[in-house]
Amino acid sequence: MNSCKTSLMWRDRKNLLSYQVEEFLLAGITPIVVLGPHNWERRADCLPGSIAVINNQPSDGKTSSILIGLKHLPRDFHTLAISALDQPRSAWIYQKLLQASESSDAPITAPIYQGRMGHPLFFSPKVLPNLENLREESFGLRQVVQDFHPNIQQLKFDTSDVLMDLNTQESYQAEFLKLPSIPTLNYS
Repeated sequence: MNSCKTSLMWRDRKNLLSYQVEEFLLAGITPIVVLGPHNWERRADCLPGSIAVINNQPSDGKTSSILIGLKHLPRDFHTLAISALDQPRSAWIYQKLLQASESSDAPITAPIYQGRMGHPLFFSPKVLPNLENLREESFGLRQVVQDFHPNIQQLKFDTSDVLMDLNTQESYQAEFLKLPSIPTLNYS
């Protein structure tokens, strides 16, 4: 996609960044938002209660953003959710995953829709050493998921929302058209 995803409009006429931050906060999760230097001014879209940090080396790949976010985790965290900006979810999805993760000994909790694994993934603290050693060359997060795959807690959902990924302009437009319409006022 050639446009900046942080400013794409989403539900309730919010941009994608502020929508994601708000939904995490509503779910009781403190979002650590990692922004590239080209988006640093978008930190104003990060609501109070969130933490915005900068990744000065976004060209190093997605793992560089994850590693920077990990440096800002509180020492006593219980659960870590890793989510991409272009995978917006409603707060109830985050809440359901958080509850399942915190009531299980599973290293990873993943949403499942019709047998397909979705996002976001929720990680227990015991996975932190693996996450801290992420490398693009070893397939980053995919490698961690493969390492723990037999022990992943799969949480079934009845909505394909857990599979949504706005990687392309076409996928964004298709999902945007599915959003509930906002009524317009007619002053005639």
